[in-house]
Amino acid sequence: MADNNLRLRDRDSILTKEGLLLRVFGYNHPPNAYLCDAEYASAKIFQSTDPRAPREGKNSLFYKFYNDEGIKFVAKNYPHYMLFHEMLGLELVGVTEKDIFEVHKPQERLVELLKQGPTDELLAAMERVLKIATSSSGLLSSDFGVFGSMLHAFHHPKYSDIDFTIYGKEQNAKMRQVLEELYADRSSGLSNEFDSDQVMDEKRWLFTNFDVKDFIWHQRRKQIYGFYDDRKYSGRVIKAEFEPVKAWSEIVNEYNARHCITRRGWAKIKARVTADDDGPFIPSVYGIEPLEVLEGPDTAGEVVRVLSYMEEFRQQVHKDETIIVEGNLEEVQTPEPGAEGCFYQITLTYCPRYYDQVLKVLH
Repeated sequence: MADNNLRLRDRDSILTKEGLLLRVFGYNHPPNAYLCDAEYASAKIFQSTDPRAPREGKNSLFYKFYNDEGIKFVAKNYPHYMLFHEMLGLELVGVTEKDIFEVHKPQERLVELLKQGPTDELLAAMERVLKIATSSSGLLSSDFGVFGSMLHAFHHPKYSDIDFTIYGKEQNAKMRQVLEELYADRSSGLSNEFDSDQVMDEKRWLFTNFDVKDFIWHQRRKQIYGFYDDRKYSGRVIKAEFEPVKAWSEIVNEYNARHCITRRGWAKIKARVTADDDGPFIPSVYGIEPLEVLEGPDTAGEVVRVLSYMEEFRQQVHKDETIIVEGNLEEVQTPEPGAEGCFYQITLTYCPRYYDQVLKVLH
């Protein structure tokens, strides 16, 4: 059942009066506020020397934050955009409803772009990809949105990617199935970004318990990362991404200030996946049955789910697969009558041991 108090969801974007662009992160938020990821900032308040960072459009210049730049910048310069997460006892980037200056929604932006027609080569390519997706799947254009630089009208026609959101569990399942078929058809113009084992050759790899070969295997089978061959029109091959977002009817806001989440150490376990319905979304949730505690407290053998806020581990494992998961062991206490009481989970998120975390299928 949808939480009627939420009017924004994952990948919607909030602009503050200072010029911060904050991406709404997931679906679990405090009353009258939204937890966010700091994505971009106006050049009036932030400059970056990273050559990947500049974004220009509508007579304005923004810079993209990378890694933990965003949270550090906000905490130092705009601490009023740090919200106290009562369940975790931590401060995270967030905005109260009264501080929202402007909202950008992927679905509304796509409607606007389609209505105005393609004004540059990237938008023309976007329309071609959308037509392929809808005609092949039977989905409607209203099932899609656009995020990233295209959402904010500062995409670069010659360098930016095509980033779609797709709304609803059934719609995403259908699109993944269709993308697998399109990737297999060389005449479709679409191919899987991770078809080649060399796709990560020039990228820095920092994970310690998850090798590149395994990463590519997992990413390839997700189907949502593709390339579109637009050389006939624009002279280039463009990355085309299809990001899952929940439909409003599928959203339940789990934020509850009466609940307490306490970290109980580090754990690594072998487990069987019992539920994967919420695996494609942020946070990704996987029901599990522990099979063996490989590292950590004995209570790791009582873990009932994996909760992941990491992009790398969305849609990572499937029901009935045997997996290895390593991360923060947490005890969740729910004091309400009729609630689950106390249970354990392993959470994968930003933390000092970020690159030690892993979630993978045990081959």
